Amino acid sequence: MNPFELHKERVLVFADEPDDQVEQAYLLLSGLKNFEVVRVPAHRSLRIRYSVVHYSLEGLQKALQKEGFVFNFSLLDRIKHTLIHYCEDVQYHNLKTPEPRTKNNSQEVFVKAYEQHPHGDHVDISPESSEAK
Repeated sequence: MNPFELHKERVLVFADEPDDQVEQAYLLLSGLKNFEVVRVPAHRSLRIRYSVVHYSLEGLQKALQKEGFVFNFSLLDRIKHTLIHYCEDVQYHNLKTPEPRTKNNSQEVFVKAYEQHPHGDHVDISPESSEAK
């Protein structure tokens, strides 16, 4: 899996209580646009697919927790999710950053600079003084 890919696939693991929270979360998430959710058989989890252009794992988890859903996080899961949150945030903000100047567009810079300065066979002599010669 390419970590730089915009489309992400993650698994949300829910705690044992409350009993029906996996089904409730499935119903809630399946209504989102540009989002895919699939039940994982024999587990208390959902497999989700989304683009970081539209969603982030952190935003989804916070929204679900605000609605009362409880996740099952081990210490390793918390560390992993913190890293995922950071990476997705950086990736999302990098999408909005303008492209830096590179060798490919450096010619444009020189053309604009050249247009600003006098150039060619220009002589700063008044017409009267040139006739006197």
